[in-house]
Amino acid sequence: MSFKFDSASRYRMPVMFGPSVSPRQGPNGEQFDGSNAPFTVTSVQFLSDAAQLMSLLPEGFTLNGEPVVTVEHTILHDLAWLAGRSYSMLGVKLPVIFEGGDEVLHGPLLTVLWENRPEPILSGREELGFNKLYCELPEPMTVGNSRICRASWDGHEFFRLKLSELTDATPAKLPKSDGVLHYYYMPPLEPGTPHEERARVMLSPTPTLPVKVDLYQTGSAEFAFNEASFEQMPTMFQIVNVLSALPVFEIRGASLLKARGKGDLSNQRMVGQKR
Repeated sequence: MSFKFDSASRYRMPVMFGPSVSPRQGPNGEQFDGSNAPFTVTSVQFLSDAAQLMSLLPEGFTLNGEPVVTVEHTILHDLAWLAGRSYSMLGVKLPVIFEGGDEVLHGPLLTVLWENRPEPILSGREELGFNKLYCELPEPMTVGNSRICRASWDGHEFFRLKLSELTDATPAKLPKSDGVLHYYYMPPLEPGTPHEERARVMLSPTPTLPVKVDLYQTGSAEFAFNEASFEQMPTMFQIVNVLSALPVFEIRGASLLKARGKGDLSNQRMVGQKR
């Protein structure tokens, strides 16, 4: 009897061995409860150059307000879909408005997201359209009231963030948002196919799951994306070098958040796009 798909299940290659476990599907097809899932976010926001940020935006996107870049180092702890394991992420977001079809959406555009495990990279790229890549993200170093986050690839440290003088604070009110936007691209198989035809805009809608804050602190920040050569990062040097060239006119905020409550992104959807 030949292999057949189960229409009620989620798959990733290789599909012949059966459905794949992911944040949205357990080993028996069940969903996971993320209402108490712990996570930690170390972030910095900085004012940069609008023209340089605009050059990164695909058609249909414009900057929303000031050109403030957000860099977030996130750890997702004790994940049920990884049988209790954790992983880390490093993401760069830009504030945008997207106009496509009959939709106008406001929110951050996640330009790149590095992660230190292959499973969430495969799940997020194939199923959700996240711009995910791999790098090493060691456990942050905490010394006194300072916290240092690092990112490297094959020995080359391309990012470092240090938060100092961390003190307890009231969590900042988040701006109104429709969710996180993504520009999903799948390379064409047929020669001559326009790249634009292989691109889609995806939306991670703002979660309805309440977040329980355990700790929120603010402080001063020092950070840098360190320029990389082809030899140091052969498949990602162009990304790091664009980020390292962004001017930092002013630090607009730096914070440490420890909280609980994460959705599984099963409501991820494709949105319209002007052609």
